[in-house]
Amino acid sequence: MQRDIKKEAEKIINMFPRSNSETDPFKVLIETVLSQRTKDENTEKASKSLFSRYTNVFEISKLNPQDLYDLIKPAGMYKQKSERIINISKILIEKYNGKVPDELEELIELPGVGRKTANIVLYVSFGKEALAVDTHVHRISNRLGWVKTKTPEETEEQLKKIIPSELWGPLNGSMVNFGQKICKPISPKCDECFLNEVCPAKQIYKNKSR
Repeated sequence: MQRDIKKEAEKIINMFPRSNSETDPFKVLIETVLSQRTKDENTEKASKSLFSRYTNVFEISKLNPQDLYDLIKPAGMYKQKSERIINISKILIEKYNGKVPDELEELIELPGVGRKTANIVLYVSFGKEALAVDTHVHRISNRLGWVKTKTPEETEEQLKKIIPSELWGPLNGSMVNFGQKICKPISPKCDECFLNEVCPAKQIYKNKSR
């Protein structure tokens, strides 16, 4: 069967659309830092708590890490994340007059900001064609047979060759939702999956999808 990966990606985006209510570059950047290694609901709690107390980069840059501990504790790793958030804020003021840069190379120089975080900011806040590859995107892309890669960086590189750039931005959020609800890491719901006819992994999991 001839695979049409573009159509498969479009199906995932259409079936699991994800909108971004927050587009402010600084808030999106900090929310993404908070989201590292935690669940969406924990990120939301921590972010809401943080920005209800401190509203901008200038306020946060003047804080000590301890000032943020209780506010962002729901997101986990709160000591490390507090230091990163304050350091990021200081650098943004010193180098960019308090503005978040809109170039990948500059974003990934910020402490704790990798390609995934940078690409989310570029797409959500600046409307750029950027492909954020997290564990869900990496895992599902390999499971579906779109790519055969060992790292998220390799996955990003390969996906950019086979998926049109206009789909890069929305694909991340949709793949996350798809991975949480259908294509789970363990016991994926293959019987419910709209891509089970083309997925090479369905035979492996067919007895585990209940």
